[in-house]
Amino acid sequence: LIPAASFIRQVRSITHALAPPQITRWTAEALVALQEAAEDYLVGLFSDSMLCAIHARRITLMRKDFELARRL
Repeated sequence: LIPAASFIRQVRSITHALAPPQITRWTAEALVALQEAAEDYLVGLFSDSMLCAIHARRITLMRKDFELARRL
């Protein structure tokens, strides 16, 4: 779902901004695991949001569907 190169670039920029200076490298397996977890979370969020939209008798996802799904 998420292109690997852009995901890795984003992970490294977040690591550079938030992690201690000693942490600079990621193993390939850790990056793959992190990407799979992020994709799984997003798929679940979209599924739950779609259920909220269907419950409201709509077929279009709206921001309030995502907000409700995250709150639940």
